[in-house]
Amino acid sequence: MNIRRSAALVAATVVIGGAAAPAALADGASPSASPKVVVPSGLYGSSDPTYDGVWRQSLAFVAQKTEGVRPAAKAVDWLAGQQCEDGGFAAFRAEPGKACDARTPVDSNSTAAAVQALAAVGGRDGEVAKGVAWLKKNQNGDGGWGYNPGGASDGNSTAVVLGALSTSGEEPAEVRSGSGKSGLDALGTLALPCSDGKNGGALAYQPGKKGELVANADATAAGVLGALGSGFAAEKGDAPDAYTCESGDAARTADGIAHNGAVYLQNQLSTHLYLKSQLAGAADQPDYGNTADAVTAVAAAEGIKYTKDPYAWLEKNAQDWAKGAGPAAYAQLIFAAHATGNDPRDFGGTDLVSALNKTGPEPASGKSADSADEKKDDGGSGVSWWIVGVMFIAAVGAGILISGRKKQQK
Repeated sequence: MNIRRSAALVAATVVIGGAAAPAALADGASPSASPKVVVPSGLYGSSDPTYDGVWRQSLAFVAQKTEGVRPAAKAVDWLAGQQCEDGGFAAFRAEPGKACDARTPVDSNSTAAAVQALAAVGGRDGEVAKGVAWLKKNQNGDGGWGYNPGGASDGNSTAVVLGALSTSGEEPAEVRSGSGKSGLDALGTLALPCSDGKNGGALAYQPGKKGELVANADATAAGVLGALGSGFAAEKGDAPDAYTCESGDAARTADGIAHNGAVYLQNQLSTHLYLKSQLAGAADQPDYGNTADAVTAVAAAEGIKYTKDPYAWLEKNAQDWAKGAGPAAYAQLIFAAHATGNDPRDFGGTDLVSALNKTGPEPASGKSADSADEKKDDGGSGVSWWIVGVMFIAAVGAGILISGRKKQQK
């Protein structure tokens, strides 16, 4: 999940365990724990927010909402202040008082995440409406969304936008392009058929050059939630009657896309209890973030029967990752706990809600409001920058930020 996604030299990265964060690199440099920009006092996390400030703030707000925590006013004001007049959001604007222009790198993922977050905190109807209007304006003819306005549709971007539409009160199936296509139609074109063996039911990020579809666990987890219209914080679903991939017309419906995607993810989790991510020249490593997303998706679509062991694996192994990765990582684990009916305040002995709260300003209210003078103890960005791997080639001066979710997860 999800996305994400500057008229500048940019490249996107895939991060082991941090797939939910839309991390990007400029001039090939990794964001670090020593920010090159001043980190605003209202922002969650302490690392450079250039590539994920809006994303990590948004996930934090939605996760807090699930546990009855209301973020500080200055934190909400910071996020709302990142919005451009036309309704779009960029990953981060260091000078929010400066008007946006054609060079401001607004994108669908930051906008959709912020819409979900501002809808969750309430009292920001104007900003939410403007964000939704921007998303509708930038819908592609195939019904989906790309990371950048006008960019080719991809599974991750389309999914996070569908979540934003649903959580803001829209009916995603009724939001259609000029050609009459919806985001669900776009997701359906990315679904691998059941006949594709162990990959049946998965979603691709985008079609290949020859139209081929390659199973992508990250896009699948995002797509399941997008099809369900749940947003980031999905509720626990009902156990299925038959845990098998469904073919035919049903496979292209919202329920069919969600069900089949969950079947694929469950099959992946059943092999090792976790998903793996591979960087060129490096051995496979556990992908904590995508594992958490997969657990959330399976539980939301099909119930918790097949998530107990993967969730237990996360409890045992993901705490150090979250501590180093920051707000978005804590949020991902909270979403997994919420969808599976577990207590995020007792995640293998860790209170995820308290840990998340400590990465930002003291919440205005909530069952786990922490002291404002607690020192931030996170890497800040929702991604473990020391294990960042560059995934795509930089696009020079094109203003195109490509999603870092295209890499196939194994």
